[in-house]
Amino acid sequence: MATRYFALILGIFYAIVGVLGFFPPLLQSLPLDAPNVFVDFLKGSLLGIFPSNILHNLVHLVVGIWGIAAYRSLASSRIFAKSIAVIFGVLFVMGIIPVLRTTFGLIPLYGANVVLHLVTALLGVYFGWVVSEREALVVKK
Repeated sequence: MATRYFALILGIFYAIVGVLGFFPPLLQSLPLDAPNVFVDFLKGSLLGIFPSNILHNLVHLVVGIWGIAAYRSLASSRIFAKSIAVIFGVLFVMGIIPVLRTTFGLIPLYGANVVLHLVTALLGVYFGWVVSEREALVVKK
């Protein structure tokens, strides 16, 4: 059950973050030394913390919808948690490598996004492998 709630809560969180990114008043200007991205539409720092643009917002919405949909069953929520662990782990690594921290100029992965991606990946590992294995054993008994 915990893995299902992880999928739901993370899905709601990322869906909200994705929607908030579409409101220009919530975006502050990025610092002048921030890495440049080619997609400038809705580019800014969400709540003054997370570098973002429209593509980043769309990715957050997709992750959010996926998490909410994965809540429906334990199997799908386990797949979601494991996938999130891998995907966000890769995004974390990309965020700390200077050449890759803008996803080849498309999506900003630097700044506070690095910490967010690391925390999300670690939660995915915990709920995808540690908790979900315990839940699978309980269901089989």
